[in-house]
Amino acid sequence: MKLLVTRHGQTPWGLENRICGRTDVPLNDTGRQQARQLAESLQGREISLIVSSPLERAMETARIVSLACGAPLVAEPRLIEQDYGVYEGKDRRDAGFLENKSCFAWRYPGGESMFQLAHRVYGVLEELREKYPDKTVLLVCHGGVCRVLRTYFVDMSNEDFRAFSMGNCALEEFQL
Repeated sequence: MKLLVTRHGQTPWGLENRICGRTDVPLNDTGRQQARQLAESLQGREISLIVSSPLERAMETARIVSLACGAPLVAEPRLIEQDYGVYEGKDRRDAGFLENKSCFAWRYPGGESMFQLAHRVYGVLEELREKYPDKTVLLVCHGGVCRVLRTYFVDMSNEDFRAFSMGNCALEEFQL
């Protein structure tokens, strides 16, 4: 199975460098343009299915790509962004947030741990591999989810994991 992974387009909170986990922030105009450019870059590729986080910023990105590519779109709740708890809406450089980001087994206060996120995201990958072994599937998700997805395919040190950031509507391809 060929797996394509992208992060949603830009949001107002992204521009402000605010932590946007489960807060349902929409795309801005730049984010919509990024989604259209992503859709254009995927023209001619045989995408069997688009699976998206149910949050609006991911769903809008996925809808734009789906309309352009003609691939069916389904929402997958397990692809929702990590629950950052008390850090939702705070600056990404917040010391407590950065400390938690380095401690994978710690839950963000009021949220979830990296291990909890990996558990649900890896489950999605296992199911997709079973259901669509000879297909190409596009996942539209979030920065934290993209980081965890990458660990399924690429060995990363803790420092590499913490530093990894996927750009808005950037695209990675994996063989599952």
